[in-house]
Amino acid sequence: MTRTFSFLASTALACTVFAGAAAAQEFTLRYGHYLGNSPYLAVEQQFAERVSERSNGRIRVEIAYAGALGAGQELLQLAGRGAIDFAAIVPGYYADQLPLARAFQIPFVFDSPLQAIEVSRKSHAEIPAFGEEFDRMNVRALFQQPLGSYFMTGKTPECSSIETLNGKRIRSFGADIPRAHAAIGAVPVTVAVGEVYEAIDRGTIDYSFLNPGNILSNRLYEVGQYSCGPFMSIAGHFIVIGNRTWDRLPADLQELILEEAAFAQTAYVEAINTLEASAMEQIKAAGGEFIDISSEELAKWTSAAPDGLADWRDSIAAAGNAELANEIYAKWIEWTSN
Repeated sequence: MTRTFSFLASTALACTVFAGAAAAQEFTLRYGHYLGNSPYLAVEQQFAERVSERSNGRIRVEIAYAGALGAGQELLQLAGRGAIDFAAIVPGYYADQLPLARAFQIPFVFDSPLQAIEVSRKSHAEIPAFGEEFDRMNVRALFQQPLGSYFMTGKTPECSSIETLNGKRIRSFGADIPRAHAAIGAVPVTVAVGEVYEAIDRGTIDYSFLNPGNILSNRLYEVGQYSCGPFMSIAGHFIVIGNRTWDRLPADLQELILEEAAFAQTAYVEAINTLEASAMEQIKAAGGEFIDISSEELAKWTSAAPDGLADWRDSIAAAGNAELANEIYAKWIEWTSN
């Protein structure tokens, strides 16, 4: 049976009363996260709390941060095997396993974080293949984190010019962002989020590549005073639940999780701009500086970078899914043009 994306979870039963909860089976569900605990993840913390509270103790959700239950590149498989129950999944880390979801982290496709999430929502609502892809990995996608736009953070202000980025080592990840970095002569370096601080401090990289919320929560302003941008907007990680966990939950608890996932998605979208603006102000107050990238400089990068979405379409077609690839490409062009 196709498992559809839970952005569409109904909230009609938001006041469900769980009769006989005291005698019902109880579940302790482990939630693996690659990021450290911070206010930037408050919506996910509230999701866990609300699920626990509304179930009258039948579900207890325990979040383990900073890779305590597995590294970012391991969490998808762990949730699929049932080793953990919930997981935060960065689609760019799983380009081979989630080739459709990978597209949400292609550079220069989306104009804003909110547009990225809206395209994701429409994709899962109108194109079943997105949900089926997660199902093949034995997980169900519940909601997705909007990400603030990306900045380069380092010790010098040379990130403000595309020309001066030539030869610079920049934190990168996934299948598509490294290609964008290489297009301007930069050297993409794969560095986990939790290791970026040390990488800047030691000079392993010249610049990180993260949004203000993560710059703040990882205190990158302490080792890199200058943040240049914004350069691009992509969607963030998915919160998934393993199918093995899902299938052993009673129907009323499944419905509760879907309702809270829908609530969390709305809360995340409503909060993202405020969270990012607040993060920037806190970074400035701590001594960090933001340098705006001019439209002319950004145009130099976008013109040099490969057409990531067209290349992605061609790769999906080459894998034997030309009709699906063309359908998704056409819809995304339409949705991002409005």
